[in-house]
Amino acid sequence: MITVDVFNIRREKVSQVELDDKVFDAEVKEHLFYDVIKMQLAKRRAGTAATKTRREVSGGGRKPWRQKGTGRARAGTSRSPLWKGGGTVFGPHPRDYSIQVPKKVRRAALCSALTLKRKNEKLLIVDTFELAAAKTKSFVGILSALGSKKALIIDQNNDNLRLSTRNLASVKVLPPEGLNLYDVMYFDHLFIAQPCVEAIHRRLLA
Repeated sequence: MITVDVFNIRREKVSQVELDDKVFDAEVKEHLFYDVIKMQLAKRRAGTAATKTRREVSGGGRKPWRQKGTGRARAGTSRSPLWKGGGTVFGPHPRDYSIQVPKKVRRAALCSALTLKRKNEKLLIVDTFELAAAKTKSFVGILSALGSKKALIIDQNNDNLRLSTRNLASVKVLPPEGLNLYDVMYFDHLFIAQPCVEAIHRRLLA
């Protein structure tokens, strides 16, 4: 176990909390980041791009002109890929882009990222994100007090926080179950509400 400070939303130290060293002080394996992030981004692809081949384009059943004697090139259909309005050759078709990465690799990569954030002092444990009202302007002040402009926040069942940050492109709020490598690496800082620490431990040590 490692002990870290817990702060309030004004970045004042209020207590300490113990973090499991298997999660927040793990061996940093940066070579795993590529495969896991590639997997996440591949799963986001819709895979709905589609084109029609010459057999799928409507029309073109009739030979445009006779084979010989017109002085023009031979043609059997007006839907040839060489013609305007014709079919597409080797165009994209609906497909599944997702790839699989072993669960142990995904877990090791996430623990490596959390450890990297902590060692680089980009990880902050906050006692609570209690907001009096859902106001974006108020939250921007809190974000400034915490010393960040681009942050990932891990909290749950906090409607005021969710509503206050939904218009901020530089802030993302996720529950402990949604913690993922891509967002941890994408945002500059990681703020974790203290009640969520135990949930992260359970998820990554199961």
